[in-house]
Amino acid sequence: MGMLGRHRWLWGSLLSVVLLVAGVGGWVVYQNEYDLTEERVTITGGKQPLQGVLARPTGGRGPYGLVVFVHGDGPTDATHDTFYRPIWEAMAAAGYATLSWDKPGVNHAPGNWLDQSIQDRADETVAAIAWARTQPGIDPTRIGLWGASQAGWVMPKAARQSPDVRFVIAVAPALNWLRQGRYNLLAELRARHASPEETAAAVARSDRNLAALQASGTFEQYRAAGGDTDGLTPERWAFDKRNHRSDATEDLTALRVPVRLVLGGQDVNVDSDETEAGYRRLLTAPGQLTVERFQDATHNIVPKDVEDSELRSTFLAIAAPRSLFTPGYLDGMRRFLTSLDRQDHQDRQDHQDRQDQQDHRKG
Repeated sequence: MGMLGRHRWLWGSLLSVVLLVAGVGGWVVYQNEYDLTEERVTITGGKQPLQGVLARPTGGRGPYGLVVFVHGDGPTDATHDTFYRPIWEAMAAAGYATLSWDKPGVNHAPGNWLDQSIQDRADETVAAIAWARTQPGIDPTRIGLWGASQAGWVMPKAARQSPDVRFVIAVAPALNWLRQGRYNLLAELRARHASPEETAAAVARSDRNLAALQASGTFEQYRAAGGDTDGLTPERWAFDKRNHRSDATEDLTALRVPVRLVLGGQDVNVDSDETEAGYRRLLTAPGQLTVERFQDATHNIVPKDVEDSELRSTFLAIAAPRSLFTPGYLDGMRRFLTSLDRQDHQDRQDHQDRQDQQDHRKG
């Protein structure tokens, strides 16, 4: 091959690489674009203003129903590091807007989420609902809640407090804080094939921690007494002490709205069997509860083989975020919201028919 030929070959190869990179980059950009119109908002009316994102469908005309997002544990921002956007898009396809916010203290938001109780979080949610009712393009008669994990203690309280809550979507919630913690501990020990001795030691440490939470002592006293403070800060200790008695039973019993329960069969954080049995026992009105269980899914409703592979999960999160979730999860939420609207329409039609019949008899 002559010099000119080699130059042509080199330039051709470089051009191919550039086109490939450009194509991949374009695909990634395309996969991270959503059929949503997002607006940064300030939610007022609660203990402190909240930094939020209100996402509306881009097509069609309002007013839109609204799903208010309630976070699980941890320092979560409004989009959950973009993890929520595929869910928002699925809901938008059903004609619903979504509202979420940075937890207090996250992204320089005022306050500190570790200072909150579960009741504080419920009050915050109710205030957000009241604010959302006043926003243009939002249908105040079609507002519901979506929440994951720790939100399972928040949403039933908020729904009891606010008559504006018309439905609840609960993703991997637990019933009881303490039982959930023990289940999580034992499940993680089993997953890493811990020895009986290691398991016994871990349970003993957990029992000492629980006894200290239930006592009147402080974090400093617990640490001075030799308590296990690995991964604990005084703020986290105070949060756990404030909330460790949480149990959703009473609030769930009082619910009178449709509930969709979504569970993962490979969840090591929450005992899906206990949660499903409890929800079925407590939510007994005809048609009130629907359960969707994905046997291969984890706590985040992601396939276990994906979550177990850091390389694969990272690739999907960047290049195909909608595919990160277990197949059927996103479409199931769209169908649920659509079915609610269809049922509401039928109920209104039935009411009108009965009214017409009564008017006819009077005439």
